[in-house]
Amino acid sequence: MARWVYPLGSAKADGWQVSLGSAGSGTPVDGWHHTGLRVALLAAGGSVELPAEPEERIVVPLSGSFTVSAGGRDHDLDGRPSVFSGPSDVLYSGTKEPVRISSRDGGRVAVATAPARTRYPVRLLKAADIPVELRGAGNASRQVHNFGTPGALEADRFIVCEVLTPAGNWSSYPPHKHDEEKDGETNLEEIYYFETQVARDSPAPGATDAIGYQRVYASDERPIDVTAEVRTGDVVLVPYGWHGPAMAAPGYDLYYLNIMAGPGAVREWLISDDPHHGWVRGTWDSQEIDPRLPFTR
Repeated sequence: MARWVYPLGSAKADGWQVSLGSAGSGTPVDGWHHTGLRVALLAAGGSVELPAEPEERIVVPLSGSFTVSAGGRDHDLDGRPSVFSGPSDVLYSGTKEPVRISSRDGGRVAVATAPARTRYPVRLLKAADIPVELRGAGNASRQVHNFGTPGALEADRFIVCEVLTPAGNWSSYPPHKHDEEKDGETNLEEIYYFETQVARDSPAPGATDAIGYQRVYASDERPIDVTAEVRTGDVVLVPYGWHGPAMAAPGYDLYYLNIMAGPGAVREWLISDDPHHGWVRGTWDSQEIDPRLPFTR
């Protein structure tokens, strides 16, 4: 299962801390076809570039602010101190466009990618306009920033969002899958990029090891069995199978960036719950949203 789990530093290439994906979208992974992820840590005044490729991209500041050159002009992205500070501006760069990302003060930036056939225009989404959803309830409460979902962004292939989960809560739950094209389900690969922090309400000492966990397991005859301990910068790929929960360990908040795309004709996130655990959704009606949400600046 090692090819589905990439701790920080194990997928670096060409100046990127993370470079994963299909050909053209990052360092190729055997059996991976539809999505890619790049993450860079820029020093003050630093920059990275991506050549024009038949893929679409969305630039997501993780910490710091950035200027993105795409579509023949510069776009300033007002970023954030960290991913736990609420939404950031993001930029959809279109298809077959060279992209240059720079930062005056430095920071960490992610680029979600997917091979694409149809061209859509460059679009800047401001933080104030990004739909914020509080999903689940009780200890399954989490916060979702839906900047790259079909309702918020015109795009060809991918679906991109980010999720924040308070310490001790379970996210991506109940376990679900989207690995078949059938009524009520779409076939989508999925990337999880993680960051962790000591919880805002935690009395932790100065030296800590902020962790979370991710589970992926088989839904049919295709073998997959992942239970991964994750920290800031780690990546888990979900090619198929049931996935969830993504667990925020007690004392530590959990963030993940999700990138999904697949071979189907419809750009839509349709899922099937693991029938052993789907009943849990029905318990949320009688529970309140975790009062620690939302994460804001």
